[in-house]
Formats: sequence, C-alpha cells, structure tokens
Amino acid sequence: MIDTLFKRKSIRKYSSQSVSDSDLNTVLEAAARTSTTGNMQVYSIVVTRDSEMKERLAPTHFNQPMVMEAPVLLTFCADFNRFNKWCRMRDADPGYDNFLSFMTAAIDALLAAQTAAVAAEAMGMGICYLGTATYNADKIIDILQLPRGVVPVTAITLGWPAEDPEQIDRLPLRAVVHNELYNDFTEKDIESLYAEKEARSDSRQFIEENDKKTLAQVFTDVRYKRADNIHFSKSFLEVLKKQGFMNQ
Repeated sequence: MIDTLFKRKSIRKYSSQSVSDSDLNTVLEAAARTSTTGNMQVYSIVVTRDSEMKERLAPTHFNQPMVMEAPVLLTFCADFNRFNKWCRMRDADPGYDNFLSFMTAAIDALLAAQTAAVAAEAMGMGICYLGTATYNADKIIDILQLPRGVVPVTAITLGWPAEDPEQIDRLPLRAVVHNELYNDFTEKDIESLYAEKEARSDSRQFIEENDKKTLAQVFTDVRYKRADNIHFSKSFLEVLKKQGFMNQ
C-alpha cells in the first residue's frame, strides 16, 4: 500500500477494458469503510457507466475526454437527505440545514472519494479527480436528479490505464508540515520551496505557452482566475441555498 501511495499518478487515458462489477464493488465497499463524522455516513456515491449519461455529464466537466473514455465515473455527494429522513421517521428533529453541516457532509464525501481512489489504484486501476463537480453543481444536480440536501463535491474517473505518465512534482515536505506550531514563511523560504518547481522544463513551457513572466501568473491569470473564482463561488452558494444548507 505504501508503494502504491508513493507511486500514484493521475490517469487521463483509459483502455477499452471494462471494470467488472466485482472490482467496482470492491472499490465501493472500501469507500464505505472510510472514516466518517459520528458514523453518520452523510455522503452518497453516484455510479455512472451508461454512455448516454456520461454524454450528458461531460459538458459539466468541460468535456474532458476522459469522462467519456473511462468506463466508470463516480460522483461523490455531500448528502444529508437520507440521514434527515431517518431522523424524522424516528421522531428526531434534524438541525442540519446550515453551512457547518454541509462542511461535515462534504468532508465525509471527500474522504470516501480518496479511499475509493486508493483502493482502485491498489488494484491496478487508474483514477483522476474532476474538480469541475463544484463548478457546475447545479447542472449535475439536475442530471443526476439529486434531491434537496444533496450536493456534488467531487468526481473521479475510474478504469484501466492506457498510459503511464510522468509522476507530477510535489513541493518538499517542509512546505506543508509544521511541527507543534505554524511556522510562517519568509520570502527566502518561498524562494527555496518553489525553486525546483519553477526550474522544471514543463513549468518553463507553461510560462512560455501562456505568454507570462512567472509560473505564479499562469495560476492567477490563466488556470484559476479571480473572475472565475468569484463566479463559481456565487453559483455554488446559490446551489447550497437551493439544496437547503444555508437556511441558518
């Protein structure tokens, strides 16, 4: 398992080999064993294998080819719908129509997604996360017919790899680990932590292709722009209100 974790990489090209019901069930059973807040399991996983359904979902993920190519698409949802219904049926008043409860369910869903990802990779399959699930949450809700109390938070493609890409770089451990107290970063620290990333040939290529001066500008001006962040923030907040998570 440690070897799997250290060698993991995102897979965006998949073979035509299908994922068997048995293999998929193993991944889902593993996900269902994930740590969860108060053992409530306030998440749901929508499995998409039908090509017509994938065609409908593809635009919500910006038509990335892997959505159609992968034999399985898993959409992980924050879900208080089921738990709320159980509470009301048992004469209990659910107080989960608020932002904290959404965060609780979103964390549960993301933990389940990562467990599913690791399980699949340990079995030799490949996965890729789709962050676009929150960008177009309203459309995904309509397509998957998600009821009030259910919001998509991420999705992953799943299948047998048809590529062996280079492993993506990561910042050194000292960039993300703090001992006892948070140690804020000096400009010298930042220069050191990002030096290797900025020196990579693919980083220099990104800068040149996008006509920018620095790699940071590729992120702020091209990949994750302020205007896009504001737009999708507003639309996602509207989704949370519509789905009943912002009433209090």
